[in-house]
Amino acid sequence: MQSRGLPTLAIPAARSFVAVAAIAYLVDLFQQTRAQLTNGLGRPFGDDFINYWSGAYLAWHGRASEIYDMAAFHAFEQSVVGPALSNYHYSYPPVNLLLTAPLAFVPYVPALTLWLLLGWAAFYGALRLAMPHGGALLLALAAPAVFINALGGQNGMWTAALFGGGLGLLDRRPLFAGALLGLLVFKPQLGVLIPFALLAGGHWRAFAAAAVVALSLVGLSVAGFGFALWADYARNLAMLRHLILEDGSGVWHRFVTVFVAARRLGASVETAYAMQLAAAALACVVVVWVWFRESEAGVRNAVLLLCSSFATPYLQDYDLVFGALVVAWLWHAPSVAAKSNRPLLIACGLVLLLPLLTAPLAIVTGLCVGPLLLLPALLVAVQGAWHAGSVAAPVPQGGLVAEADRPAAG
Repeated sequence: MQSRGLPTLAIPAARSFVAVAAIAYLVDLFQQTRAQLTNGLGRPFGDDFINYWSGAYLAWHGRASEIYDMAAFHAFEQSVVGPALSNYHYSYPPVNLLLTAPLAFVPYVPALTLWLLLGWAAFYGALRLAMPHGGALLLALAAPAVFINALGGQNGMWTAALFGGGLGLLDRRPLFAGALLGLLVFKPQLGVLIPFALLAGGHWRAFAAAAVVALSLVGLSVAGFGFALWADYARNLAMLRHLILEDGSGVWHRFVTVFVAARRLGASVETAYAMQLAAAALACVVVVWVWFRESEAGVRNAVLLLCSSFATPYLQDYDLVFGALVVAWLWHAPSVAAKSNRPLLIACGLVLLLPLLTAPLAIVTGLCVGPLLLLPALLVAVQGAWHAGSVAAPVPQGGLVAEADRPAAG
């Protein structure tokens, strides 16, 4: 197969984006210091990171009962960043309090720095598994979702690292890979198709390891914080589901799911859920078919992540850091490379650009275009799985951006 480097313009464009994004991020961060550690208009320094840090601090300083009490939680966050703060909330299950425990013992601003830098390093390490021949460094820096995730102080780089590490090591170190995938229990809406994929592919040891890790985290959270905290979480989740997902007029522009796309087109909540359920069922069938066929690793991994995007009703632009993994896997898959280059190039471009496009397009048009822009990549991946048996081409020794990032750097 010929080398699949991007057009010459793409490399300087990626480097330029990295420089511009870094400056934009620092300017944005500085604006969040106008009124103590807020921008004076409700947004805190580090944005959503305030939730992760506050939840961990309260949990590990004997105040876990305040985490899902919105008034008490808001009052605590105001004490951290200042009174000019909007109503942020903690929407994660108690297992996340175990995974983020180190944050409780680091001051807020240094904790944000560690959160972003270590998250990026973990994501970069996972991306290198998908791009062993070079190119990972530039892609890990230039993927627009990384910028969006940093602006929001979110966990997209951590979830991408767990997906990429778990799937990338599945054939070599199944127990460790399963353990990494089991850690995604802190964000269960993203991992709903993982059990189906592992079982369909016959990865029994990884499935067992994932189950043990997930159940152990749940058990430890109950032992450490009690059943009452889980009950508080369940009550809080029901309220947030209505406010954010079902009637989320203030945040819908960041969603990239079938459910929100249907709601944006005027569908009722019931109809939108029905459409989401149908999409999830179809996505599950596709995952089982691809993984049962023992498709090449890159194709099956890309299919799982893309189908997971169609299966969940709750997915936002900052979650799409894992899109860089999808691009890397598809770009290096011989069965995909055997077909026309143009559909692959377009599909990969849409996956990478989606986090930058979804919110502006939603604001301008009132529509949620996320599923539509992810569909070409899924079709390319499924086509690759269909044709996998007839391809015997070697993996390219170049890479997605091999001209700019040699193996020693990526």
